Amino acid sequence: MLLALRISFSNIKKKFGNNVVLNGVSGEFKDMESIILLGGSGTGKSVLIKIICGLLQQDSGDIEIDGYNMNKISTKNKQEFMDNIGFLFQSGALFDSLKVWENIAFKLIHKNNLSVTKARDLAAEKLEMIGLKPRVMDMNIYELSGGMQKRVSLARTIASNPKVIFFDEPTTGLDPVMSEVINDLIIKCSKFLKSTNIIVTHDMKSAKKLGDKILFLYKGEVLWNGTRDNLFDSGNQYLHQFVNGYSIGPIVFN
Repeated sequence: MLLALRISFSNIKKKFGNNVVLNGVSGEFKDMESIILLGGSGTGKSVLIKIICGLLQQDSGDIEIDGYNMNKISTKNKQEFMDNIGFLFQSGALFDSLKVWENIAFKLIHKNNLSVTKARDLAAEKLEMIGLKPRVMDMNIYELSGGMQKRVSLARTIASNPKVIFFDEPTTGLDPVMSEVINDLIIKCSKFLKSTNIIVTHDMKSAKKLGDKILFLYKGEVLWNGTRDNLFDSGNQYLHQFVNGYSIGPIVFN
């Protein structure tokens, strides 16, 4: 059933109380593309990817994966698609009570019934991929630096070899050097997995380095989409203000 994991979404709306977060967002993520969801805080970027992943429910609108409407397929078939999706949370969302290797292999142990021996071997393989030594395997999460925790989170995200990976602000809270390390690891992992990547960020350096295609969101709507080559020559006054960091322009700061 699973083909290339092409994702499309149309007229997605979502509000929390009286706060409209998404107001009719549409777009498409093609196989093996790297797409940047760009925009300031509170523009609906993270909410959109959580809806696509099934972590939140939209108020209206449709999501299709390989032409299958996620609102109309069976729970079993929907789960098959979701099993091929990885998600790197902004906070990392690691389990403090578990060792590093247990965090990395958590899904494979508890859902896929992978043996402890195979789970440790897989964790070691993924740690090597993201540049951490085997000695980290049995460390506690609180013993790791912020950058190491982010890399462990990435190792857990890629543990099941997902076809598409969502990255929610992957460099937030990191210094410039570690941010560049994470960006390089995202590129390395996506090449190895041949994955489609959707990256939520407001960091211009990450956007220029990681994105093939860019969607710019403002107040719950897509105001511009195009390639990174046109990012600084978009003809959109909102995007022009954002990418250049100007305090004066059409963007309203609440």
